[in-house]
Amino acid sequence: MNAPIAEVLVGSDELAAKVDELAARISADYAGEEILLVGVLKGAVFFMADIARRITTPVALDFMAVSSYGSSTDSSGVVRILKDLDLEIAGRHVLIVEDIIDSGLTLSYLLKNLRSRKPASLEVCALLTKPSRRRTEIPCKYVGFEIPDKFVVGYGLDLADHFRTLDFIGVLTPEAAAEIMEEAGSLL
Repeated sequence: MNAPIAEVLVGSDELAAKVDELAARISADYAGEEILLVGVLKGAVFFMADIARRITTPVALDFMAVSSYGSSTDSSGVVRILKDLDLEIAGRHVLIVEDIIDSGLTLSYLLKNLRSRKPASLEVCALLTKPSRRRTEIPCKYVGFEIPDKFVVGYGLDLADHFRTLDFIGVLTPEAAAEIMEEAGSLL
């Protein structure tokens, strides 16, 4: 794919190595236990699929879809659950698998919501985190990469549903980002 990428922040080999590292830590921490991986759609799909295949303890998978961005690149802070879990989580070890923690507002809401359902444990595994953007503290046991305050695409992350399938994480050129946002705005 000829994506208009200004900078590659995390290459495909680095991603694979980090997924292996995180899966090994998770497998050790949950040895002998089944984990329910809860993927946050759509961004976490690639990361969740890769990590689930590498975790050596039994895993079950479920998904939630939440919205706080709309077609914008900044979280509105208003979180809506678009798709809830299909499985009960009471008494289970739940690991939220997230693509990126930005402001933390969406994940904070999600953690509060899931805690109310009485899981045996509730932890977070995030591929990326942007601490400079944080507006609320988020306990995140497993973190892949800390990145600067740049809007990123690839490996599940998108801009107006473009570039999810890139096998790396990169930053678009400003011209490409502006063009895509303009197109997305005209479709609304």
